[in-house]
Amino acid sequence: MSSPNVSELHPSSFLLLGIPGLEAAQRWLGFPFCVLYLTALLGNMMILFVIWTDHSLHQPMFYFLAMLSVVDLSLSTASIPKMLGIFWFSLRELCFGCCVTQVFFIHFFTVMESIILLAMGFDCYVAICNPLRYTMILTNRLIRVIAMAVVVRSFCMISPIVFLLLRLPYCGHRIIPHTYCEHMGVARLACASIRANVYFGLGNISILCLDILLIIISYAKILCTVFHLPSQDARLKALNTCSSHVCVILAFFGPLLFSVLTHRFGHNIPQYIHILLANLYVVIPPALNPVIYGIRTKQIQQQVRRLTMSSINNTHFHPPFFILLGIPGLESLHIWIAFPFCMVYLTSLVGNITILFMIKTEHTLHQPMFYFLATLSVIDLGLATYTIPKMLGIFWFHLQEISFRGCLTQMFFIHMFTGMETVLLVVMAYDRFVAICSPLQYITILTNKTVTLLLSIVVGRNFILVTPFVFLILRLPFCGHHVMPHTYCEHMGLARLACAPIKVKVIYGLMVISNIIMDVILIASSYVLILRAVFRLPSQEARLKALNTCGSHVCVMLCFYTPAFFSFMTHRFGRNIPHYIHILLANLYVVIPPSLNPVIYGIRTKQIRERIVKIFVPKE
Repeated sequence: MSSPNVSELHPSSFLLLGIPGLEAAQRWLGFPFCVLYLTALLGNMMILFVIWTDHSLHQPMFYFLAMLSVVDLSLSTASIPKMLGIFWFSLRELCFGCCVTQVFFIHFFTVMESIILLAMGFDCYVAICNPLRYTMILTNRLIRVIAMAVVVRSFCMISPIVFLLLRLPYCGHRIIPHTYCEHMGVARLACASIRANVYFGLGNISILCLDILLIIISYAKILCTVFHLPSQDARLKALNTCSSHVCVILAFFGPLLFSVLTHRFGHNIPQYIHILLANLYVVIPPALNPVIYGIRTKQIQQQVRRLTMSSINNTHFHPPFFILLGIPGLESLHIWIAFPFCMVYLTSLVGNITILFMIKTEHTLHQPMFYFLATLSVIDLGLATYTIPKMLGIFWFHLQEISFRGCLTQMFFIHMFTGMETVLLVVMAYDRFVAICSPLQYITILTNKTVTLLLSIVVGRNFILVTPFVFLILRLPFCGHHVMPHTYCEHMGLARLACAPIKVKVIYGLMVISNIIMDVILIASSYVLILRAVFRLPSQEARLKALNTCGSHVCVMLCFYTPAFFSFMTHRFGRNIPHYIHILLANLYVVIPPSLNPVIYGIRTKQIRERIVKIFVPKE
């Protein structure tokens, strides 16, 4: 019998204690780790964005830096969010499969970073010792081979760890005194010999030591070359070329070395020191690397400054305002079209405010499902308010002018609220999945802390995805183009006014759409599992009751995704469809859901319906 199938050998989940000995301070420790994570996210995304958009940075050194940024983003994301969940929300439980997955990715990205630093050492060596042959040696083909070698070697080194952990029996041991799962921390819980795990771990450490040795050899050769240069200026210039790389090496191997030394020889050192050092080695490099390269690399420094400063202040780049034409081709009907839009907006306001009031005042509605519904109402109010009032101003009062910054703000919040709604629908599908497939565990799974964490993901993911839209627009020159055939500002509508290539904007927009498609796939997967559970119920009455539980959520999804789908299809393939049809569909997709969602939940949700009837139809 294969080890993965012997489920009785493995606990269903592990408990991560965080930092034993510092439990009282964990809430406060979460703040610096959160700041470091945000620094890592913003810094590395900025590095990737700058390298991607600036063709002068399409060189071997910056390709390696881009790889380093991807690895840093992945390493910090594999460890810090769970760490913050433990510190702030006491989300200590982690399923066995999830723990093994975290072990794999943390070690995988750590090994990748070590090899990338070695490749960057080779890059510095060639740049200084063979500058005339630099472009001949470090061709694009060789860089692709190196990138492939980085991934393959890391995979070959780390994959066996998964099988070494799966073959171990744990005899019910499930408490890990750490903030994340790592190989030896999990292996020590086993009630069997872990000699193979120890030897394999030492083998991997010896390979990392070989990487360090090769980096040292490359710098020994670099120093020999530098000190043979004729002038002091040439020597300083050559050393400055490698200074960023040296700082990054120290930032990565420094905490790693201290962590290994205290782990092997510091038996009298308190355990919380071991855990803190182990955390620093997955937190410090991802946060410091973009800062180091941003400060010490002239090309990146100049490009970042241009993005954050000059593009905002350069009025030659950006018009002071845009003109929103409304719905071209239907100008004579604007005044009449506005009436249904106004009714829809009033319905949205009254309906969503009523939903929020009901949930706030009725304590029986203080449940996860209704917390998510309240969040949906807030999003719908925000989405409707950032689009319809300006639309009505255009239709009724010809207020077509909108300032450049006002347009950017509207674009940001429309995409932010739209993205938040699609993630929230995934969360609500998960809520229905737990309610139907694990009803007895519903309260223990969807605690207030879990709900808070899920809602923070709803906001955080979309903030990270939508913020780059602003910088992508800010870097574009518009050459006086300021007339937009639309009722509101949106990303591609603005980008198409630019007098510069917008390939990057198109690719990034498709990446964001791919996230939304992933959300749809997750919702579909959850409903496949729900339907499987429903059709296994013994009676038809039970099946109908279970399906009715999901009815409101399904209707809300159809209201959101159907106009969005038709808008997208006509935009991509409807070349012969009149332009006003495109604009009308784009308007419906931001107008219909906010007005229909409270009506759907008001009619289909028994608790809300009864509460509304009690208020508006008092008993005689």
